[in-house]
Formats: sequence, C-alpha cells, structure tokens
Amino acid sequence: MTYKNILQIDDDIDDCEFFMEALQAVSSADYTSMQNPVEALNKLIKKELQPDVIFLDLNMPVMSGFEFLVEIKKQDFIKNIPVIIFSTSQFEEIKFKAKNYGANEYISKPSDFNELKKILTHYIV
Repeated sequence: MTYKNILQIDDDIDDCEFFMEALQAVSSADYTSMQNPVEALNKLIKKELQPDVIFLDLNMPVMSGFEFLVEIKKQDFIKNIPVIIFSTSQFEEIKFKAKNYGANEYISKPSDFNELKKILTHYIV
C-alpha cells in the first residue's frame, strides 16, 4: 500500500530529520513528526492529525511504542490507521511482540540514506 500523509513518532530528532530528508528525496508526501507519543495520541484522538500511516519508534521515555499501540487500538476511529514500527531493535521476539500489539509491519532503522530511500519508496506515493 502507498501512503501520502505520514506521521512519524520518534523521540530522536536526528532520526526524524534523517527520515524526513529521505522521504523528501523520493516523494512529495505530507510529513509530520512528533517526539512525544502522548501528545501525538491526544492529537489523533482530537482529529488534529489524520495520517494515512504512522511510523512508530518503540523505545521512547514518555510512552513506549508498545504502550502507544495499546492506546491507539482502544480508539474506534483511529485504530485502523496502519502502524509501521520503525525501530533499531532487530530481535525477533520484539518483532513478534509488535505484531501481537497490532503493528502492521516492522522495519529496522537503516543507517544508510540510500537504503532508507529504498524502503520508503515501497510505502510512499
């Protein structure tokens, strides 16, 4: 599936900038980044954000990606937004847990810019 309105939730600003630069290199999709998953959840619930897809980091201090997944799945009008885990963890048990919590896909964050562009091309209009 391809998406044109992207929300990235990641507490690492450098990772968000890297993602945004790669996205801009391959697409004109709309992009929003948020570093605080609690704030992002509140904006989604209030319909202030209406993304086609959410790229979600797992390791965040305020609310983990797993906690975010639990909360988003409780909300009828946002529970069907596809969530793609975008994390540094490559452990199979973490990937399995993410799927069990309702993530649609799991991508290990690449450190190579061209690899990230290639990945994003698969998802973005």
